[in-house]
Amino acid sequence: MHDAAMLKLVAFKSFFYSLFMVSCLTTGPVSAGGGLVLEDDVCILTIDFYSAHFTAYQPETRGDKQFCKEFPDTGLTIIVLDYLHQSLKLVPVELRIIKDVTGLGRFAKIEHVQALGDLDTHTVFYQPPVVRPNASLSIEHAFANEGSYIGIITAAHPTLDTFSTAIFPFEVGAGQFDYTWLIILVVAAALLFWLRMYRGSAE
Repeated sequence: MHDAAMLKLVAFKSFFYSLFMVSCLTTGPVSAGGGLVLEDDVCILTIDFYSAHFTAYQPETRGDKQFCKEFPDTGLTIIVLDYLHQSLKLVPVELRIIKDVTGLGRFAKIEHVQALGDLDTHTVFYQPPVVRPNASLSIEHAFANEGSYIGIITAAHPTLDTFSTAIFPFEVGAGQFDYTWLIILVVAAALLFWLRMYRGSAE
């Protein structure tokens, strides 16, 4: 009876561990200070108390289709930030994109980027601080290589001599992998394993 109880406990732990791993795969982390969050099919970039609607296009290969954290192709990419926080249009905003040399991919955080020191060596695009009174910042960059990148955005405070910085890791050449079937397979496998363990312990 003791062995049966132990088997049940192992089965339950395996099942919920599988669900946890799936949630880690399908939910991107938010770095301290902000980052990209997909909410109700709307991509929102937060920088401390600031926020902006983030949209990326690849017009040469994908037309007017919008992207958030994964850009399927290399080549021309247009990133548009439509400010949702009105103070943003009054302050300079800086945007830098670096090659992800942290090796952490979407799990990279702002402290990992800060630990790199001088970012110029890794920079593939840089937009110096600019004020956009029309509340919209648009940049264009032709990505030459597939891989992991990290966007770094910095905005000044509207009244204080301080700055807010956030990062947003993203993939180029990601192929827009659909996790739906992965979720189904992992949950089904975990459930099947749990049922087999439960039936075996009941015999």
